[in-house]
Amino acid sequence: MFNRLLNFIQNHTQFIYNNSLLIQRIDKFIYLSILAVFVSSTVMTSDLIGLIALTTTALTITKLLFTKGEKLEASKFEIWLLAYFMIVIISLAGSTLFALSLKGFLKTLTYLGFYVSVAHFLKSNKDKIFPICATIGLCISFEGIIGTLQNFNKVQEIATWQDVSKLNPEQIMTRVYGTLKPLNPNLLGGYFVAGLPALYATVATFLADKKYKCVLIAGIFALISTVALVLTGCRGSYLGLLAIMGGTFLVSAKYLWQNYKAIYISIVGGCIALITSAILLSTSLRARVLSIFAMRQDSSNSFRFNVYQSSFNMFKENWLLGIGVGNKNFREIYGIYMRTGFDALSAYNVCLEIAVESGIFALVAFLGFLITALIDSIKIIIKSTDTKKVIFLSAATISICAMMVHGLVDTVFFRPQIQFIFWTMVAIISAILKDEK
Repeated sequence: MFNRLLNFIQNHTQFIYNNSLLIQRIDKFIYLSILAVFVSSTVMTSDLIGLIALTTTALTITKLLFTKGEKLEASKFEIWLLAYFMIVIISLAGSTLFALSLKGFLKTLTYLGFYVSVAHFLKSNKDKIFPICATIGLCISFEGIIGTLQNFNKVQEIATWQDVSKLNPEQIMTRVYGTLKPLNPNLLGGYFVAGLPALYATVATFLADKKYKCVLIAGIFALISTVALVLTGCRGSYLGLLAIMGGTFLVSAKYLWQNYKAIYISIVGGCIALITSAILLSTSLRARVLSIFAMRQDSSNSFRFNVYQSSFNMFKENWLLGIGVGNKNFREIYGIYMRTGFDALSAYNVCLEIAVESGIFALVAFLGFLITALIDSIKIIIKSTDTKKVIFLSAATISICAMMVHGLVDTVFFRPQIQFIFWTMVAIISAILKDEK
């Protein structure tokens, strides 16, 4: 029905397309705007990043309306995503703080519009998947270099980012925060978790093309960025990094296990030994990692437990449609449920956040979307003999899984710098799945 309407409009706007060089070359502008979103994410505010993303969506709508033959097709997992979006709309309509919830909804609409734009663009421009991954990799490398320099310069905390009440001076970690706005090491850690798989994919692509000089340069950037992730001191991103490494090892086994078993085991063992040595030899890193298991003894952990309890109480009383999307909406209503002295901007858990904001059915739809997309992607990774297709699908799958692991203990996932990478990774899966069909 929708595509029939598009076809009708295209038939009546064909003369505009024929006389407009801008519309005839609109793919180039869409491509540049997509890249601009990632580059701007490193230094610009959320509003400006969102404005560039809206430009991408506007260009895509123009392409759909004026270019003959353009249409939208939904994959199986995108049906789940559509269901999630419809439930969010219903949640918005039922929100007691409609104005605040509307602001959150418009952000969600911006993200989903960007996703549709990237997925539609990549459907007919699969050769641009690598440049997009490489651009994300360059942005990650830039932040990695900045983070490393901040560590050497011993930057001071802008806020209270770690519990130092029970630490000796040598156990206090210098937490780097890069240039992302707002300046926060947890945001930078989440950004690395989202983008590192794209950087690793860039290295793997150069290796597949036998461009060994590029492999060396990209490999150095990947190493610096991985170290910078550790220097953020973000414990959630440490869990995300473990997910990235685990996923990378599993995918590499597809190519190394059968013929290079000894080399594969040596690499895995070497990485495990290197990580263990780094934790044991660095007093501050060891203290930071061990604080993960301190439970209530660590003030940051205790704070999260209190927020989880209050947020779950919110969910129990608003389980059907939630309170409405948006962190401002959340904060207004959270004050009714919070424990004294434990104010929060979010639920510090992605699944709990979605359930609180939009209800149980929105959570089911979102999880259905994620699980279906990942399962379909993994099936192709296992069966495909196309090396580059496996590389890009693996990067997308690993990135999404790592973000969700990090999302178990934080909600920086909802920041635009991370959201736009997330939806790009989903778009890569969508484009390749449609190509397989």
